[in-house]
Amino acid sequence: MLEEADFETHVVDRLAALPGVRAVSLGGSRAQGTHRTDSDWDFAIYYRGRFEPQHLRDVGWSGEVSELGAWGGGVFNGGAWLRIDDRPVDVHYRDLDVVEHVLDEARAGRFEWQPLMFHLAGIPSYLVLAELAINRVLHGELSRPEFPRPLREAAPEVWWQQASLTLAYARGNHAPHGRLAETAGAIAQAACQSAHAVLAARGEWVTNEKRLLARAGLREVDQLIAGLTPDSLVAAVDEAQAHLEAAVTAAR
Repeated sequence: MLEEADFETHVVDRLAALPGVRAVSLGGSRAQGTHRTDSDWDFAIYYRGRFEPQHLRDVGWSGEVSELGAWGGGVFNGGAWLRIDDRPVDVHYRDLDVVEHVLDEARAGRFEWQPLMFHLAGIPSYLVLAELAINRVLHGELSRPEFPRPLREAAPEVWWQQASLTLAYARGNHAPHGRLAETAGAIAQAACQSAHAVLAARGEWVTNEKRLLARAGLREVDQLIAGLTPDSLVAAVDEAQAHLEAAVTAAR
């Protein structure tokens, strides 16, 4: 097995040589120095124009390589789950034209909400800007944007509106009927949406939901969900509403 530095160089050299690729970055815990020895390697390839996933398949690494758009068709438009030198490696596709458009929109205080597998709240389109700000560039050149002031002013309201509607629906349609699973899911989703609101108000980038609640100071929602019973659901939704709204208001 290659030493970590040699492994990183080996992978980056192969990715950088793919047609259309202008830059390669390392993200996730390894970019932030919080990784474990068994942590995944998260690479992103930034391409201009057309990128052909078949070129990545042709490198010969074992694993699954998706087509463009296979992961939802939004800013998170596909990638690969690979095993290289007996290490788990993720490769994400990043279209530079899309990234630059998202940056222009963010500077005007605009973004899109997009669904993404494994994310309770979905993702904001500005997630790709968070990657630029946090990830470590290993090949090529990429901008490192600060969190735009117009986005700090606009995004919290968008996220809080989603959270409020999620809770309102649960209170009117699930909680009164003792639907514990549906109500618990709605509270969890609203908590993640509220956490996005809090962190946007602070001007803090988010790349995934793994530490979202902790960073926003909303881990207390765990106790609320843990204590749910069919008879306590309406009161629990009201408590969640009050707690989350207070957190979002305080962050603004």
